[in-house]
Amino acid sequence: MTQKSEAIKGNITQEMKDVAKQENIEVDKLARLIADGKVVIPKNVNSHAKACGIGEELSTKINANIGSSSKIDDLELEINKAKLAVEYGADAIMDLSTGSDLKLFRQKIMDAIDVIIGTVPIYE
Repeated sequence: MTQKSEAIKGNITQEMKDVAKQENIEVDKLARLIADGKVVIPKNVNSHAKACGIGEELSTKINANIGSSSKIDDLELEINKAKLAVEYGADAIMDLSTGSDLKLFRQKIMDAIDVIIGTVPIYE
């Protein structure tokens, strides 16, 4: 199930309702924008991140980049950066880590914050 596939079928998901409320937009209009590919609601079923709509007719979102490296590979530092970014209004976090245990870093960061997270799969 994807938000787009549900919107195409005419189904309204809880995420659509949440985003419509956050964005002050009619849920049916939001669903049409999703069905037309003009809005996305990134949602990992394994995450507890709150729903976040991105696209046409929605507010601009703030993304913060964090990440470890071979020189600085500190999980607590990255978690603190992510938490601080969310505290100051980030709607999304991009984990650009290239350090040691990328899957562990990503899971711990996902556990620590409630916004969507992106990664760069080629780094794995």
